[in-house]
Amino acid sequence: MLPTSTRSLRIAGVAVLASAALLLTGCAASTGDSGSGDGSKNYQITFLPKNLGNAYFDTSDAGGEKAIKEFKGTYAEVGPAKASPDAQVSYINTLTQKQVGAIVMSANDQKAPCDAIKQARDAGVKVVTFDSDTSADCRDLFINQATAEGIAKVQVDLITKEIGDSGEIAVLSAAANATNQNAWIDLMKKDLEANHPNVKLVDVVYGDDDDQTSFDKTAGLLQSHPNLKGIVSPTTVGIAAAARYLSTSSFKGQVKLTGLGTPNQMREYVTDGTVEEFALWNPGDLGYLAAYAAKALIDGDITGKEGDSFKAGDLGEYKVGKDGTVLLGDPFVFNKDNIGDFKF
Repeated sequence: MLPTSTRSLRIAGVAVLASAALLLTGCAASTGDSGSGDGSKNYQITFLPKNLGNAYFDTSDAGGEKAIKEFKGTYAEVGPAKASPDAQVSYINTLTQKQVGAIVMSANDQKAPCDAIKQARDAGVKVVTFDSDTSADCRDLFINQATAEGIAKVQVDLITKEIGDSGEIAVLSAAANATNQNAWIDLMKKDLEANHPNVKLVDVVYGDDDDQTSFDKTAGLLQSHPNLKGIVSPTTVGIAAAARYLSTSSFKGQVKLTGLGTPNQMREYVTDGTVEEFALWNPGDLGYLAAYAAKALIDGDITGKEGDSFKAGDLGEYKVGKDGTVLLGDPFVFNKDNIGDFKF
C-alpha cells in the first residue's frame, strides 16, 4: 500500500458538479464577471474533460472551478458526450476562436488533438493537460495525478493480495487509445511478470468510459473466463459498473475487484462487501492544481520548463519536472475503515 498523500487530500470536500451536458454554443457554466482577475490577464479558463457526465471529471472540474473562483477568473466546462480519439478537436478549435486564456484538458488520445492544440498555442492560448496526457511537445504542462509506476503498483499490490497471489485476472480499461490507461496497464503487466509468476493476466477489455458498456464487458469477462479470480479496472466509470454487476451476481465475494474509483461511487459496494479496497488520488485536487498551473502560465510565472515553480493556492508550492510534468502526489487506498471519512 502506498503512503497517504496529505497534500492530495486537502480538498476532500469538493462537491460533485450536478450539471447537464454543456455545449459550446449554449450554456457553458461560468463564474466571475470577468476573465481578467487583475484587469490585464486573460483568466478565461475552460475545462475540456474526456467526456461530460462522468463523475470523475465532474469532481476534478469542480476543483478547477474552486481555484478559478479564488483568483477571480472565468470558469467554463465543455466536452463531448462520449470519449473518442478526435472528439475534443472541434472544442479546441472553437475555444481558440473565442480567445480563451487557457484550456485544461484530459486527452482522449496522445496525438489526435495535437494539431488543434498547436493552433491554440500559436494564438496565445495556454494548454494544460491533466489526468491523461498528449505528446509532451504538444502542450504547455501536464498535471500528473501520480507517477504511472505508483498507480500501476498499487493496483497490482491490491489485486494480488486479494486473490492470494495466484490465479487468473483481467483488466477492464477505458478507451483503447487512452494514454494513461495504456501506460498503467503496460507497467502492471511488467510488475506481474517480474513479481507475481502465479498470477496470469488473461484479458484486457475496454468499456470506453461508458457505464453500460463497462457493465456488459464485465459480464462478458466472467462468461469468457470461468476461472477468473479478479478484475482490475483503472477507471472510475469501469470499476463502478463492474461493482454494480458483481453486487447482484453469484460472483459477489468470489471474484475480487479493485482499481481506481471515487468514494461516493464505491461506498455502497465497499459497505456490502463487493469490493474490499480500491485506490485513487483526490480528483478535486487534480483539477484545482491544473487551474492554478494554467494561471501561472498566463501570468508568465512559469513556461513549463523543468525547475519552474509556482504556488497552487491551498495546495502550496509545486515544481515542474521533466517533460513539463507536475506531480500531484501518491495514490491513496480506500477501504471500509476509512471510506466514511471522504465526501467526494
